[in-house]
Parts: sequence; C-alpha cells; structure tokens
Amino acid sequence: MLQIACTLFLYILLVIPVGNYLYKVATFKHTFMDRILDKVDNTIYRFCGIDIHQEMDWKKYAFSLVLVNALMLLIGFIILRIQALPIFNPNAIGGMESTLSFNTVISFMTNTNLQHYAGESGLSYFSQMTVIIFMMFTSAASGYAACIAFVRGLVGKDKTNMGNFFVDFTRIITRVLLPLSFIVSLLLVWQGVPQNFSGNIIAHTISGVYQDIAMGPVAALESIKHIGTNGGGFFGANSSVPFENPTIISNIIELYSMMILPGSCVIMFGKMVDERKGSQKKSIFGSEGRTIFIAMGILFLISLALCYVSEMAGNPSLQQIGLSQAMGNMEGKEMRFGISQSALFTTTTTSFTTGTVNNMHDTLTPMGGFVPLLNMMLNLVFGGKGVGLMNMIIYVILTVFICGLMIGRTPEYLGKKIGGKEMKLTALCIIIHPLLILAFSALAVSMQAGLQGISNPGFHGLTQVLYEFASSAANNGSGFEGLADNSVFWNVTTGIVMFLGRYLAIVIQLAIAGSLMKKQFVPETVGTLKTSTVTFTIALVLIIYIFAALTFFPALSLGPIAEHFVLWG
Repeated sequence: MLQIACTLFLYILLVIPVGNYLYKVATFKHTFMDRILDKVDNTIYRFCGIDIHQEMDWKKYAFSLVLVNALMLLIGFIILRIQALPIFNPNAIGGMESTLSFNTVISFMTNTNLQHYAGESGLSYFSQMTVIIFMMFTSAASGYAACIAFVRGLVGKDKTNMGNFFVDFTRIITRVLLPLSFIVSLLLVWQGVPQNFSGNIIAHTISGVYQDIAMGPVAALESIKHIGTNGGGFFGANSSVPFENPTIISNIIELYSMMILPGSCVIMFGKMVDERKGSQKKSIFGSEGRTIFIAMGILFLISLALCYVSEMAGNPSLQQIGLSQAMGNMEGKEMRFGISQSALFTTTTTSFTTGTVNNMHDTLTPMGGFVPLLNMMLNLVFGGKGVGLMNMIIYVILTVFICGLMIGRTPEYLGKKIGGKEMKLTALCIIIHPLLILAFSALAVSMQAGLQGISNPGFHGLTQVLYEFASSAANNGSGFEGLADNSVFWNVTTGIVMFLGRYLAIVIQLAIAGSLMKKQFVPETVGTLKTSTVTFTIALVLIIYIFAALTFFPALSLGPIAEHFVLWG
C-alpha cells in the first residue's frame, strides 16, 4: 500500500507542470520549445499546404478529423496486406489476413490497440513502424486535438471558431507526443528494453533447450503506446514480458507515462476556463478543473481499493485444497510486480484507457476483473487521449441539468444555458456507449460464431464477451485473453464497435460544444448552481454510478458478480 501511495503522490507532482505546459500549447502561449519547433511546424504547414489562419467551426473540425483518419486507415490496411515484402522484415513475416488487417487498422487508428495477433510473430518491423507506431502518434494527436477544440467551444471566446484541426494535430505531435516519447524511450532503454532492427536471436538456455528471442524497435513503440494512452504492445503479452517491462522502475515509468497526459488535460481545461472568466486567483487545477480531477480521483481510488483487496484475498478454491494464499491471488502475475503493482497497473490501464497489461486479466479474481470491466464501461475515469475529459464533461452537463431541475432553475454551465438541443445530444452521447457494448454482446452469445470464441463456460465466459466489447467501445484495447478472438466474427464485430465508439462520440461532443459556443453568456447570480463545490463533486460521482448501475448492472450480475458469489459461496 505504501508503494501505491508513493506512486500516486509523485504522479500529482508530475502532472502539474505538464498540465501547465499543455495549457500553453493549447492556447498558443510561449513555451521554451517554440524557438526550434516553430520552424519545424512551419515547414510541415508549407509542405502539406496548410493554411494556419483558416478558422473551423465544429462541422469543419469534425470532418477534417474523420477524413484524415480515414485516409490513414486505407494506407495502413494496404501496408499490412503487403508486409511480406522484404523491407525491414528480417523474420520473413507474411501478409496479414484481410479481416485481421481490417480489425488492426481500425484498432490503432481509433487509439484502441486491441490486438487479435501477437506482434512479435504477426508484424514485420516495417509494419510496426509505419502502421502501429505511426498510428499511435496520429490517433493520440487526433483525440487530444478534439479535446482542445471541445474545451475551446465550452469556454466560448469565439462564436464560431474552434481552431484549426491541422494546426492542433501538428502541434500536439511535435510539442507534446514526440518530446515525451523520446524521453521515455531513453529511460526504457536504460532499464533494458531493446531498440534495434536485428532479427530474432536463438539462445541456448542453461536448461539445455533453444529459445527464440524476439528483437526490434521495442522501446520506441513502448514509449508512445503509454504516452498516447494507446495500449497493445510489441509482444503479444504486452507489458508482462520482460523485454517490454523488465524492472519495477520500468513499470513505474510506464504507469506515469499513461497517466500524465489525461490528468494534464484536466488542468488545461481548468486554466482555460479561469482565463476566460478573468479569474485573478492562482489555482493549480483551476476551479472547474479541480472539481473534475477530484471526481475522477474518487472513482479511481474506489476502483483501485476494490481491485487490491480482491486480489489480496486470494482464491478460496485453492485455499481449500491446501495451497497458501498468504501472498494473494498470484495466478497470472509477475513476481517482480506482486499484487500491489499489478492491481495499480490494472486499474490505471483501464481508467486511463491505455489497454496495456502487466498481468493476465483473465486470471483476476471475479471482483478484481470487475474493476477493469467497470472502468471501461464508465469510460471517464481520467480516460485517455483527451476523450476521457470530454466524456466526464458530458456527465457534468447531465448533473447540472438534473440538479437544476431539482432546485427549479434553468441549468447553466460555464455561463451558458443548457437547452433542449444540448440535452438531446448529451443523452445520445451517453446512450451510444452502453448500446454498443450490450447489443454486440447479445449478438455474440446468440450466434455460434460468437460462442465458438468463448473458452470458459458459465459466468466467466459471459465476462469474456462483455470485456471484449467494453474494451472495444471504450477504445481501451486490453483483453481478458481467454477469448479466441482472431476469427472473422470477432475481427469484424469489434472493428465496427471500435469505429462507432470512437467517432460517433467525438462528433456529438463537438456538436454540443459548437452549440454552446454560439450562446450568449448569462451573468452569475446568487441562484446560480456552482459547479466548483464539494457538493457538486459528490453529486457528479453519485450520478455516474447510478447511471452505470442502471445500465450495466443486469449484465454484470450475470458475469463477474455471479461468479464471485459462486466462488465464495
């Protein structure tokens, strides 16, 4: 517990300066990197023919984002199909099957990084770099650009201009993702993560057998997969493999890497709101940012506590046959991390929607597995690539509306009245996520093609299905891994869920911000519902849990909850 507490305390110290830096990047304020990177950006703008002075409303911004992503999807699909060519392919990897290519390019372009393949045996180095690593940068930049535009809309300094997608997209890559990834790559290489273009090495082990050890540009992929909250991994077993995550130090580096930017987005939001209000008070998170950060922190700590306690309790079935559970449930976990770092990593990777794993989630206790599943169903406990903040603000708008009705006032948020149009879009945005998870889970368990992928009978099998579609809809990418998911059915259905879960939500959220930014500011009065109070924070957390319970509890009660009662019965 002391390990966990120290890790989280240091995270708070790290996220504050990075949040201030991200705020300056989003608002075009001077930073220490401008002297060099302004020249780099201007070169990119000239080469691509980008008019940096072009203003975009929410429709142009959303269209530009989706179109750029669609073009990269097409190029990535072609590369995966022809990767058998002898270009950075020392292990002679063949071309990827069509439905798996379809699933893979959508997975990485939507920042999901769900892997129905093993990277070390399914991809050439050329594909790892030009598709996987490339899309890890561009998908993360797309999400953070959408988040910045969304906040600009809420702040409402301009009635129509949300910024320029191409400019935001470029600046996020050059000023945020590339520098941080370079630093993290060096730190991981220091800890022993490979970074080369060598072919696989055949090692003669001390036990007298031969072992095939995969090589490649592992550190480069590992850094951006965590910084961009992408997930996946160079190897099929992700960050539980010693070559991806060799030490406790590398484990903490990867934890901070996936946590730093989602938390920084909240600080950026708070400071942009305070700037618009002309607040003279110097606040670390900003008044509105503090409310959201505390609410996210409460949700995170509740999940972490439940996961840690559940895994420390061990497995009563093993206890009954005489196996000691004093160390907790160590099945599927690495000895170098133990229960504490495994529980923290599990909670973090699904709260910050990264999707990388340092233990096998399929071997978690029922309630330990309930935690990552619920985090992905909520999809707002910090979240990743800026989208987590956007999802949380949608619930803030809902909470403002409900509380406004309770006190008999027209709901207002950030000085703008919340009308019928905004509430319809908010309701639609909230409904899409559970609809995708539950509808496609129902489809999977009602078709033979879906049932063939389930490797465990009963309650655990249903949990596998729910987890796969929750991971896809939340653009998380982690897997329960007991599911045989590399089939036509699972490749196509999860590909559709990933695509809809990503772009429908972003377009609707930009539409909400675009609607609010056109409205006039209303003066604050004594009757205005304040959203920067402890009371509102508690109300926000309760409403999130109530809606989650109403939406997902029937399915969860047939999965991990029922399995828990059977195991401990």
